[in-house]
Amino acid sequence: MDLAYIPSPSRGVLNLGPIPLRAYAFCIIIGVVVAVWLGSKRWVARGGGRHTVGDIAVWAVPFGLVGGRLYHVITDNQLYFGEGKHPVDALKIWEGGLGIWGAIAFGAVGAWIGARRRGVPLPAYADAIAPGIALAQACGRWGNWFNQELYGRPTTLPWGLEIDKTLPDGTVVHGVYHPTFLYESIWCVLVAVLVIWADRRFTLGHGRAFALYVAAYTLGRFWTEWLRIDEAHRFFGLRLNDWTAILVFVGAIVAFVLSARFRPGREDPDAIDPQATEERARTESAAAEATVEPAQPRDAAPAQPAQEAGDAPAKLSKDSEKPS
Repeated sequence: MDLAYIPSPSRGVLNLGPIPLRAYAFCIIIGVVVAVWLGSKRWVARGGGRHTVGDIAVWAVPFGLVGGRLYHVITDNQLYFGEGKHPVDALKIWEGGLGIWGAIAFGAVGAWIGARRRGVPLPAYADAIAPGIALAQACGRWGNWFNQELYGRPTTLPWGLEIDKTLPDGTVVHGVYHPTFLYESIWCVLVAVLVIWADRRFTLGHGRAFALYVAAYTLGRFWTEWLRIDEAHRFFGLRLNDWTAILVFVGAIVAFVLSARFRPGREDPDAIDPQATEERARTESAAAEATVEPAQPRDAAPAQPAQEAGDAPAKLSKDSEKPS
């Protein structure tokens, strides 16, 4: 007897007339909004401006989307190129397929451009945005649920994911599988909580919060990648993404250790966002001028009290009584 497993959506697109609203895109958009919101709060708390994270995200997000898609197309080129394939499908990002490794790498390039334009040090910005990126990934993974993709091995666990779909080649997939999208989404939330806690507890700076996020994420990604059964390139028995996770994990640990050794502590709040520092200085200067009382001139005589009405006539009447 089958148990009540996690169902998959019957469709991932809602058509409003000629306009298709795709759940995969909505999940990505929600993730971007969450990342910018949380990153802005953390950036302001560190002494930065309210709009800095959003201004830099204008550069980072498009670069990240392009990089994520390029990584997917390059590493899964067999899906788009070859006999019977349609290369134009490589442009259909709404159908799924974003590699986080390419998204982070290219997104960092876009963030670097935006940070230079604002005069902001990239490591400080990366530390502020790191938990938000993890939460954005947690949101984005739900797009895989709507597309019924990237699931794991068959399972009889009560939280198994029921898949019922037809592949482009006509193959029908029906069964219950590990919900790797859910595993990774939960893991990303835990990574965000870990980074926020560690940042508060140890006052991480100079890119160490971001390095911690990368190292923690790759641990969970290695495990979920091991469970997945979708087609992928393998080397020495491991999927390509597993090898990538291992290399990125080692790089993140090395970066964390070197940063802690050569640049301990955290950046000076007045040095991370020059525009915000100038705005604060102008605001404080204007507030100080408004509270200063105007000084009286030294030579000014003290003000004499005004004579009450009727004083002068009274004096005249007394003078008139004196004998002449």
